[in-house]
Amino acid sequence: MKLPLAYYGDAVLRKKTARVDEINDELRQLVHDMDETMEANNGCGLAAPQVHRSISLFVTRIPRYIDEKTVLPGEFRVFINPKIVSYSEEVWELDEACLSIPKLRGNVIRPVKVTFQATDLEGNTFVEEFVGFDARCMMHENDHLNGVLYIDRLSPKGKKEFEPLLRELKKKYSQK
Repeated sequence: MKLPLAYYGDAVLRKKTARVDEINDELRQLVHDMDETMEANNGCGLAAPQVHRSISLFVTRIPRYIDEKTVLPGEFRVFINPKIVSYSEEVWELDEACLSIPKLRGNVIRPVKVTFQATDLEGNTFVEEFVGFDARCMMHENDHLNGVLYIDRLSPKGKKEFEPLLRELKKKYSQK
């Protein structure tokens, strides 16, 4: 079932999430619904707060770019109670977008590599390193679990340019 998205201005997007203590059928259904929602909105990642659930969970399906014409769908991944174990000092800048902030993109500086520890849907804890765009997606989704949006990571000039656009966005979605 496709879930309604939380948009910029919704308080759930600014809260630190609660830890997931139990993997049960309700959580499995939420994960399934988040996958459908992410797919329906052409996203490559989705955090629980973006579907009005303040729990420490995000899902990803990061596409694989073979060449300019060939893009393969990414593997569906589940990250429960993720935490960053380490990240590289080397950084890079790239524009980011977010399903909760439609039609806006902004340049964000993030580490090139990041190592996460998380639990999968079967209850297995894993540690994995991510590089490049994969790392960026992981950090973006993890930020959601801490009440941080990519716009918080924009340069001061970038934030200033976004202010009127964000006011309009907040006004538009708070009326729904």
